Amino acid sequence: MKKARIFLAAAAFVFVLLLAGCGKDSEPQREDTGSGEQEMSEEGVRIGMSFDSFVIERWIRDRDVFVSSARELGAEVNVQNSNGDIEEQISQIRYLIDKEVDVLVIIAGDCSALTDVMQEARDKGIKTISYDRLILNAPCDLYVTFDNEMVGTLMARALKESIPGGGEIFMIQGPEEDNNVALVRSGFLAEIEDSNLDIVYTAGCEGWRSELAEDFVREGLAAHPGVKGIMCGNDDIATQVIRVLSEEQMAGEVMVVGQDGDLAACQRIVEGTQTMTAFKSVESLAQEAAGYAVAMAKGEMDVREEETLDTMENGYEDVPTLLLTPVAVMKSNMKQVIIDGGVHSLEDVYLNVRAGR
Repeated sequence: MKKARIFLAAAAFVFVLLLAGCGKDSEPQREDTGSGEQEMSEEGVRIGMSFDSFVIERWIRDRDVFVSSARELGAEVNVQNSNGDIEEQISQIRYLIDKEVDVLVIIAGDCSALTDVMQEARDKGIKTISYDRLILNAPCDLYVTFDNEMVGTLMARALKESIPGGGEIFMIQGPEEDNNVALVRSGFLAEIEDSNLDIVYTAGCEGWRSELAEDFVREGLAAHPGVKGIMCGNDDIATQVIRVLSEEQMAGEVMVVGQDGDLAACQRIVEGTQTMTAFKSVESLAQEAAGYAVAMAKGEMDVREEETLDTMENGYEDVPTLLLTPVAVMKSNMKQVIIDGGVHSLEDVYLNVRAGR
């Protein structure tokens, strides 16, 4: 698979705060993106954006930046949130198809469950974008994401470097329905293959419900009290893991890695209880996706002819793919990547360790 051109953003974005709205009883629940219950206009670019849920902190940022960027380009965005219900997500996507949007941007709850509705969109001439998670076994015009195998690679490298003597480690990931889980795991396993790290416990948090990680890590510790490191599917899961480690007076002794660059994770890194987070600039991803969506809607771009894009096979076709690069964030580069990059403020990151800045 050839490497994609890497797009990185250095500036911070102004986030647009969106109010949650409710649809009519006969329609799927709708997110208010500023137009209330008004119909989308007949003119201009109309984009439908379907979220699995907002249970993960970063999705709010993705939504806000995407909507703001699309509006700057003259497009309207109708945001739908299915609250983790895949049947509801399918219903909401069909609602957007019936509204004859120009482009559908979908964050899939189950990457293997949207085949029929994606085909319906293509049959109606609606362009489709898999956002962050690749929709499998279905027609799709574009996939925008981060290099998820690299996320796993960065996690594994951080554990290898922080546990030079080797030892037992846990893997507590997200749900298998999210195709990115398998990609992250692939990168992680490849990196530790020839190391002295030994995976002795694995689990997955269904629906990305991070609270499940508490029981998982307790179960793992009961069987393997000498664990040296824990790979967490994201920073929300790391929050629960480190809470348990703190109760067991093991926080800071067990190396913990996550992903997303959440504020709480950055705070824990400078405090010394989390080792690393694989930071992904969701602002860059959302802005790039909005730009592609508008260009595709206007007929200004044929993504299959774009030489800057990679391709990824999804079981149905080779999908043009934009891959952005994640960055391993540790205490040593926190200021350079997170603070100087405008992701979180110095005051917020060092809230609990002011004297140690």
